[in-house]
Amino acid sequence: MNELSQHAEAAVYRQQGFGTPLPVHGNIGLLIVDFVVGFADPATFGGGNIVPAIARTQEALALARQHGWPVAHSRIVYAADGSDDNVFSMKVPGMATLTEDHPNSAIVPELTPAAGELVVRKTVPSAFFGTQLAPWLAQRAVQTLLVAGAVTSGCVRASVVDAMSHGFRPLVLSDCVGDRAIEPHNANLFDMQQKYAAVMPLAQAIAQIEAARR
Repeated sequence: MNELSQHAEAAVYRQQGFGTPLPVHGNIGLLIVDFVVGFADPATFGGGNIVPAIARTQEALALARQHGWPVAHSRIVYAADGSDDNVFSMKVPGMATLTEDHPNSAIVPELTPAAGELVVRKTVPSAFFGTQLAPWLAQRAVQTLLVAGAVTSGCVRASVVDAMSHGFRPLVLSDCVGDRAIEPHNANLFDMQQKYAAVMPLAQAIAQIEAARR
């Protein structure tokens, strides 16, 4: 899509009242979606801009730990005996290989969870569906949820929609999310910005958080 077409389409959304700003509010949390070894590897489920997004997320994670914000990670983990295979693994059969002990299912070493950080295991795109993530965040009074992870058009988007549905304010860190293909990445950032979340780079998010605390 060329720049003129993007501008015209954005104008339609504005005219219809989409894209209203969603300011940072209240306590902050960080959700890191599926930054696991298999999604960092272009030969498995990776590619595109996922590796740079992992590198940038290291900064977001360090910031969250510095401020004592609640941090949650998610992994795709299927049973080794296939007993919980589902429609997701039917559509993408390789997902079923991501079992508890498979190296590709492990969170990348750069983002290894620390004590006290939640690790959610899931077999569907959303980190919220059928997990304890929403009550865990609510117990810690999180209101604005920073979101990093992979992939933008899949598990990140599904988690953002569910975060919004649970009443959290998602803030997608645009340089901390990645996809194996850039066009779906960009299209889904645009769509989430219009309907479900705030979307901005980490540096801008930090500036907004600091401004909200002053």
